[in-house]
Amino acid sequence: MPIRHCIVHLIDKKPDGSPAVLHARDSELAASDAIENLLADLNDSYNAKQGKAWGFFHGESGAYPFSGWLKQYQDGEKDFASFSRIAVEHLQKLMEESNLSTGGHVLFAHYQQGMTEYLAIALLHHSEGVAVNAELDVTPSRHLDLGQLHLAARVNLSEWKNNQHSKQYISFIKGKNGKKVSDYFRDFIGCQEGVDGPGETRTLLKAFSDFVEKEDLPEEAAREKTQTLVDYATTQTKLGEPMALEELSSLIDEDRPEAFFDHIRNSDYGLSPEIPADKRTLNQFRRFTGRAEGLSISFEAHLLGSKVEYDEAAGTLVIKGLPTQLIDQLKRRKD
Repeated sequence: MPIRHCIVHLIDKKPDGSPAVLHARDSELAASDAIENLLADLNDSYNAKQGKAWGFFHGESGAYPFSGWLKQYQDGEKDFASFSRIAVEHLQKLMEESNLSTGGHVLFAHYQQGMTEYLAIALLHHSEGVAVNAELDVTPSRHLDLGQLHLAARVNLSEWKNNQHSKQYISFIKGKNGKKVSDYFRDFIGCQEGVDGPGETRTLLKAFSDFVEKEDLPEEAAREKTQTLVDYATTQTKLGEPMALEELSSLIDEDRPEAFFDHIRNSDYGLSPEIPADKRTLNQFRRFTGRAEGLSISFEAHLLGSKVEYDEAAGTLVIKGLPTQLIDQLKRRKD
């Protein structure tokens, strides 16, 4: 992971309402194994976070100046230290206005993965712990707690530069349970949500269920293709990358690599060619399977409560929206 530029500033702000104090670093951090390890761990923690939102920059304005400064840096009009300094000063101002925020170390890192360049920004906090020193004494120790990452964003610089119509080149951690804690950080980036990750993932899973039904796949084949989809989505999530529907289609059916993609396109589900996978939605996408005395039942977990209703007391399942082929068989039997 080549790191182009990296710097850390400190905003000292207590939750008691006292003014925020900025301790800004003048120069970039020198390349080191520690920086490499920090950024690798940060990426792992960020990719694992659930509930991220995806979007794009607001038009540059006095309220949302960040994209303008970033463009000046990209165009060589500002060096990285100057860009990060003016940006962190703006963050300090927004943090002052937020009664819900506390300070921390602000990391800016411009790095490359493969052919793609990214800018990562994260507010980092320390945790208190203990360590054993060379004299075998147990001593207090402070370390960056990346497991408690609540405010962070990542800009796909390559996508932003090369695809002006994209609405998902920024991702950021979204506040839980409707809290406004992260709003000032989102406004600092100047990001508006452009892609509904959970909604897009649910639509993809609906398209997949329809595809499996249309193809009338045997249970084992349906299970294998379901696992292929989940594995691919999980891998992309770990990499921090969206799912490419054409690539997914080729994995689902190697003999007919365009079949699933054509199904999506021809049925007009409204999906983008690339969509961010939502981990929480994917975790609900499992299959319930049972077989006994000539009866075989299998359905995907996300259908429970909609197309499939379970009555625990009566020990019954009510299935709605039966497959057309099954309905035809039942009609012929009745006739």
